[in-house]
Amino acid sequence: MASAKSEILARIRTAQKSAKLPEFVNAPRNYVVSGTTDAEQLRELLIDRLEDYKADVHVCAEADLASTVVGILEQRQCRTVRFAPGMDAQLFDAFAGDAAADDASVDPRELDSVDAVITESTVSCAQTGTIVLESGETNGRRALTLVPDRHVCIVRSSDIVFGVPEMVARINPERPAALVSGPSATSDIELSRVEGVHGPRDLIVVIVK
Repeated sequence: MASAKSEILARIRTAQKSAKLPEFVNAPRNYVVSGTTDAEQLRELLIDRLEDYKADVHVCAEADLASTVVGILEQRQCRTVRFAPGMDAQLFDAFAGDAAADDASVDPRELDSVDAVITESTVSCAQTGTIVLESGETNGRRALTLVPDRHVCIVRSSDIVFGVPEMVARINPERPAALVSGPSATSDIELSRVEGVHGPRDLIVVIVK
């Protein structure tokens, strides 16, 4: 007995033959960049989108990155933090609490007890306010940014693009990737907004000029 999927595909093929259409069509992939490429404009657009999504955004120079991150952690009274293993541990030299690199062998459920996690990012789409976390040394494993309630994410201006096609072009298809557009939130139940269901409810983005 044919499955529903087989029947649907058979009907599509029959309709294509009736309309004298080819069975396979090569979709064009020559995407055109339609937005700005100016670094400052991209940064301002991304900030606008992220703040609209209720993310907390900070902008700093590379030289001030460590002090900015530590200041954010102290302001939120974080005492236990974990960071992606490929990040520079010296960023946390001035941090008075416990800052340690994440260990993939640790049970992901233990990450629920940390006050914050810190990672870098792969690419960000200014038009949609989307940050891509590609599983790896500097972006961390997926559990690192999905289990804890607070995520401090570092975005570099050189990794901000305008649209989705440019963003997708920078993603490694062989690695798992999470696309983050603001803090976790859903309105699936009776259209009531609930935060923190699918990930951190507190997203802090540090954009490095």
